[in-house]
Amino acid sequence: MAPNETDDTTTAGEVEEPRAGRRRAARYIVPVTVMGVAAATIGLVPALADSGDPDLPDITAAQLIEKIAQSDVERLSGTVKITTDLGLPDLGGLESGLLSGAAGGEDGEGGSSADPSGRLTELASGTHTLRVAADGPDRQKLSLLENAAEYSLIHNGKDVWGYDSASNEVYHATVDEADTKERSAQRPPATPEDFAEEALKAVDDTTSVKVDGTAQVAGRDAYRLVVEPKQSGSTVGAISIAVDHETGMPLKFTLTPAGGGSAVVDVGFTKVSFDRPDASTFRFTPPKGAKVTEETEQDRAHGGFGGKPERGPKPEEDLAKGLDGLRMLGEGWNTVATFDTGTGAGLPTGEAGGDLGGFLGSLGDQVKGDFGKGTVFSTRLVNALITEDGTVYVGTVTKDALVKAAEAGK
Repeated sequence: MAPNETDDTTTAGEVEEPRAGRRRAARYIVPVTVMGVAAATIGLVPALADSGDPDLPDITAAQLIEKIAQSDVERLSGTVKITTDLGLPDLGGLESGLLSGAAGGEDGEGGSSADPSGRLTELASGTHTLRVAADGPDRQKLSLLENAAEYSLIHNGKDVWGYDSASNEVYHATVDEADTKERSAQRPPATPEDFAEEALKAVDDTTSVKVDGTAQVAGRDAYRLVVEPKQSGSTVGAISIAVDHETGMPLKFTLTPAGGGSAVVDVGFTKVSFDRPDASTFRFTPPKGAKVTEETEQDRAHGGFGGKPERGPKPEEDLAKGLDGLRMLGEGWNTVATFDTGTGAGLPTGEAGGDLGGFLGSLGDQVKGDFGKGTVFSTRLVNALITEDGTVYVGTVTKDALVKAAEAGK
């Protein structure tokens, strides 16, 4: 067997639990706005890293996962390229507009184009280039590079600044230092480490995990950790995480769907340094003439961007509380979440539905089974079924597997 290429396959029982309390690099304080039901119930997943074949010592899958868990990188700077292609229908900008509006972005009433809770939803689709920097838990910066413009999110001590150079708008909030770590967990994933962390949560006895050679990413030697569902019926093809040989930090993450084609998610460093960034990186003063929006007391009262997170249930528990009878069907990668919309009816149809019913119906496939009739809405990763009685089934499973889950769930 060639060096670094091992056929060991590891399941959840053989992988040590990641150590609690480890510090993670590149943490940016933004509330959850992007993934909704799918991410909260089933998690995200990845695939193959950059080509290359550095000569590294052999390592098992369990050892490599432990290496990731023990990674304590707190200081870095670099450039990240992220591409997301869920295969959603082209609705002429409707998708990004809805995401931004729902998150209170620039199109929301009284919103600011510099409000990070709206701007980072842009990472949910398309290709973007980010500059990132971190110096411990109190100083981080993320910049979204655009055509002739830049959006920056800066956390420096108690201050959090969002700046949109295109509109010359600034958003300012303050954070409770004691709650920085908890708040940092409530933001959309933006770096390979973020996605890898979510992917590894899905590892269980229905998962194959192995080390598959080595790679070079951003000029650094790395191992390839490949994760694949053992079950049939999942829309997830393979997962590969390029793990830095020296630091144990994930450098690249790609999700390839079972249906083939380009990656659904591909995020990786193109340049990275683990030296301490200059302190000036995290300093920010609103430019002359900029419109500055301060976080309001109302925002704080509702646990807004800079407000103190409310104690109590975890996000997934909040989600379950907000849905009628949320249940999980199946296991592993074939898990399907189901809940009742509370309307007692599915999509509007016939004369009552009018143009809306016809439009929505045209975006999905009509199906029927023991549950009755329904409409399946598909992406390259997540599929959702809405039945005629208003029950929703959603998961990273194929349309056929979703219909079977709905039939078994009745």
